[in-house]
Amino acid sequence: MITTEPTAKLTHNEVIKDAIPTLAGNIAATVASGTDQFSADDQQFIKFHGIYQQDDRDLRKTQKKFIMMVRGRIPGGLMTPAQWITFDDLATNFGNNTLRITTRQSIQFHGIVMAGLGPLIKRINDSLLSTLAACGDVNRNVMASPAPAETAARAAMIADVHRVVAALAPQTKAYHAIWLDGVQLNLEDPANKDFVDPLYGKTYLPRKFKTAFVMPPVNDMDVLTNDLGFIAIVEHGQLVGYNLTVGGGMGRSHGQTTTYPRLADVFGFVTPAQVVDVAKAVLTVHRDFGDRTDRKHARLKYVVQERGVEFVRNEIEQRAGFKLAPPKPYQFTRSNDDYGWHQALDGTSFLTLFVSTGRVKDVDGYRLKTALRQVAEQFPNIEFRLTGNQNVIVANASAADRAAITALLATHGVRTEHQTSLLHGNSMACPALPTCGLALAESERALPGLVDRIEKLCGDLGLGAEEIIIRSTGCPNGCARPYMAEIAFVGKAPGRYQLWLGGDAAGTRLNKLFKDVIKEVELETELRPLLARFAKERNAGERFGDWCDRVLLKEQPAASN
Repeated sequence: MITTEPTAKLTHNEVIKDAIPTLAGNIAATVASGTDQFSADDQQFIKFHGIYQQDDRDLRKTQKKFIMMVRGRIPGGLMTPAQWITFDDLATNFGNNTLRITTRQSIQFHGIVMAGLGPLIKRINDSLLSTLAACGDVNRNVMASPAPAETAARAAMIADVHRVVAALAPQTKAYHAIWLDGVQLNLEDPANKDFVDPLYGKTYLPRKFKTAFVMPPVNDMDVLTNDLGFIAIVEHGQLVGYNLTVGGGMGRSHGQTTTYPRLADVFGFVTPAQVVDVAKAVLTVHRDFGDRTDRKHARLKYVVQERGVEFVRNEIEQRAGFKLAPPKPYQFTRSNDDYGWHQALDGTSFLTLFVSTGRVKDVDGYRLKTALRQVAEQFPNIEFRLTGNQNVIVANASAADRAAITALLATHGVRTEHQTSLLHGNSMACPALPTCGLALAESERALPGLVDRIEKLCGDLGLGAEEIIIRSTGCPNGCARPYMAEIAFVGKAPGRYQLWLGGDAAGTRLNKLFKDVIKEVELETELRPLLARFAKERNAGERFGDWCDRVLLKEQPAASN
C-alpha cells in the first residue's frame, strides 16, 4: 500500500492573497461606506497599504473604539522640511497630535479614524512619500545610516538605497486606485483576478522582509537583525561595495522554543553594481522557501538556520547570476546615536535630538513638536533624518542656521546640549498599550519610569556615569530590538516582564533570557544585586552587557522560554 505524507495546510493569509492578488480586498468600498472598521480579511490586506486596525485598549471596558495606525514608508529616514510639515499637519488634523518615530526610520500616526484614512494617505503621497509596503508580507522600509558625514561614499550608499527601494516595491495598482483615485477595483476583472507581481508572484512573501544599509564603524541600524543587510565598505573615501548579510530577525513567541531571535550571517561581498540583483535574489529565496503554513515560522531567518548558509548562498548566487566574493574586513564600535551638534565633513552642521521613546509631542515646558515644526518652516534648506534609535537629526545647517536653530529650540524648552541622561539616551521602547493589539504589558508608557529607577540604583552603587543600553517591548515580537540590549524587558502580562541580559554596544551579540518573569514593582530587588556585583567584579572599562555575557550568564543554565 502506497501512502503519501499529508500536505500541510496553508495559513489563511496565503489563501486570501491567492484569491485577491492585487491586495485590493474591499478596502475602497469599506472606506466609502461610513463604517468604522474593516472585515477580518481586509485587516490583513490593509497592512500592505501601511495600515493596522487597532482599538484604544484603555477604553475597552466601556466601549470599543476602532482606530487605525498608519505608517509612512520613508527610505533611509530622509525627509524634506515640506514633508515634515505635511506629517505634522496630518498628526494634528487626523491623528492624536503626536508623531511616533519608529525603530525603522519611519513615522507612525496613531488614532486615525476611518474617515481620515483617505485624506491622510493621499496627502502623504502628494508629499512624494508613501505608505505602500510599510507593512505586510513584502520588503518594508529600507533603512540606512543617517549620520550626515557628507562624503562621496555616503551619497553613493543613499543612491543604492533608492535603487533597492524601487526594485523591491510591489507593483499592484490597487494602492493608487484606492488611495489616490478612490476607486474599488473590480475583483472579477481577469486583469485583477489573475494578477501576478513580477517579483513577488501571486502570493507575495510568506512573511515580512526587512532591509538595512549601514556604514561602519557605527552600527546604528542594528544591521544584523535584518533579513537582508548591506555593510558599506569604504576605501580611500570611496564606496567600493558591501558585505552582504542574510537571515536576521527579532521576533519570537513566549513558550515556543521553535521561535527565536537570530543574527544574520555575513555571506560575502558585492559591488554596488550587484546590489539590486543580489537583493532580488535574497528576497526570492524567502519567497520560495519560507514557511507558508505557520506565520510564526515564516521568516527568512528560519530558512537560513534550518537549511544552512551554504544552501542559501548557492541559491542566491544562482538567482543573482554571479558568485559572491569573500567578505571584506570591517568593525563596528557602537550602535547608539551621538547627541548634540556636530560638524559634517562638508562644513555643514547637524544636530541629533533625543526623542524619548520616539514620541514627538508637546508637553508643559518641552514643546518638541512645535519646535520641529518651526524649524521646518524657517529653515527650508535643512534636512530631517530619522534614526533607527527613534531620534531625529536636523542636517545641512550652516553656521548661521546652527545658532538660530539652537535659539529657536530653546524658546520651546528643547536643549541641544546635555539633552538627556546616559541611560535615557540609550533606551528604546515599542508603543505597546493602549494601541497595539499584541501588547501583553506596558512599554512606551512604562520605560521612562523604569529607566529613572535604574538610574537611581546605578547612582547608589557608584555607577552613575555608566552607559547601559536598555530596551523594552510589550510582547515578544521584538519591535524595539530588545534582544540586542544590555538590559531588556519583554512583556509577559500586565506588570510582568521577562528579563534579558548581555547584548553588546556594537550590536553584534544577542542577549539571553536571564529570568522568565520579574514583577515591575520588584525591579530594584531584581536588579540591585546584579548591578552591585558588576560594580565589584567588572574588568577595567567593561560594560554591563559584556560582564553579563562573560560572568553572569555562564553561572546558570538558560532560563525557560
